[in-house]
Amino acid sequence: MQNLTELPFNATSQKSLSVIIKVCAVIPFFCTFLYCIVVMLHVFASHRQFLNTPRYILFAHMLINDTLQLLSSVLLFLLVMGQVKFPVFYCFPLLFISTVTYQNTPLILAAMSLERYVAIFYPLQRPAAWRSGRIWIINLCLWLTSCIFLIIEYSIGKQRPAVDVLSTPLLCKNLFVNSSPIQALFRTAVSVMFFAVVAVVIFFTYVRILLETRKLRQDRISVNKAKHTVLLHGFQLLLCMLAFTLPITETLILLYTKWPVEDVTYFCFFCFILIPRFLSPLIYGFRDHSLRGYIGKTFLCCLDTVKPHFRSKQQDSLSAL
Repeated sequence: MQNLTELPFNATSQKSLSVIIKVCAVIPFFCTFLYCIVVMLHVFASHRQFLNTPRYILFAHMLINDTLQLLSSVLLFLLVMGQVKFPVFYCFPLLFISTVTYQNTPLILAAMSLERYVAIFYPLQRPAAWRSGRIWIINLCLWLTSCIFLIIEYSIGKQRPAVDVLSTPLLCKNLFVNSSPIQALFRTAVSVMFFAVVAVVIFFTYVRILLETRKLRQDRISVNKAKHTVLLHGFQLLLCMLAFTLPITETLILLYTKWPVEDVTYFCFFCFILIPRFLSPLIYGFRDHSLRGYIGKTFLCCLDTVKPHFRSKQQDSLSAL
C-alpha cells in the first residue's frame, strides 16, 4: 500500500522538477538576449549617426519587434508550464502581440532588403518614404499589415458555446483560443504568403545588386557590402521559417519517438522559437563594423562599472570580519 500511495507523489514531484529545469533553462537564455538588445538600443540612442540612417532605424525597429515577440512568447510559455488558466479576455493581448510580432519579422526583413536596394540604385534621389525622417511610415505600414490580417483571423472564427470570454478559464494557447479549422487554414495561408513574398523580395534585391556589382568599377566595396547584407537577410528569413515548421516537426517527433508531449513542446519552443529569435538580431548587429565597435565599448564600460562596485563589496565584507 505504501508504494501505491507514493506513486502519485513521485510522478508529481518528477513533473514539478521537469518544469523547474525547463524554466531555469529558458529564463537565463532570455535574460542574456534582453541584455544584448538593451545594449544595442542604448548604442542607437546614444549616437546620433545611427538615428539618421534608415538602415539602422529599421534594424532598431527589428530589435524592438523581436524583443516584444520573445517577451510575449516566454510569458506564454511560463503560463503554460505552470498550467495557469484565465479567461480569453485577459489572454488575448499576449496572444495578439506574440502573433503580430511573429508576422512582422519577415516584413521587416523585406523592408531592410529594399532599403539596401534603394541605397544602391537611388543614392542621390532616394524616395521620401525611405529617408530617415519618413522611415516611420514604412514601419507603421508593416504593423498595420500584420494587425489587419490577425484581426481578420480572429473575426472569422466561431466562438464555442461553452466558452465565456470573460469567465471561462483556459490555457493561453492559440490552439485553445483560435481552434476553428478555418482560422488554422487562414493562419497557414497568411504565413505562407508572407514568407513567399519576402523570399521573392530578398531574391530580387540580391540578384539586382549582384548584377550591379559586375557593372560598377567604382564604389564596388559598398555594393559588395549591400549584397552580403541582403544575403544575411535571406539567412534571417530561414531562421524565421523554422518557427513556421514547428507544428509539422512537433507532430513528426510525437509520431516517431516516445517523448512526452510536454517535452516535445518544450524542445520545439526552445529550438524553433527562442534560438532563431536570439541569433537573428545578434548576427546582424555584431556583423556590422560600426555597431560592433560601439557595442564592444559599451560592454567594456559596463564591466568597468561593475568591477569597482564588486571590489568595494568584497572590501566591506573583509573589514566586517
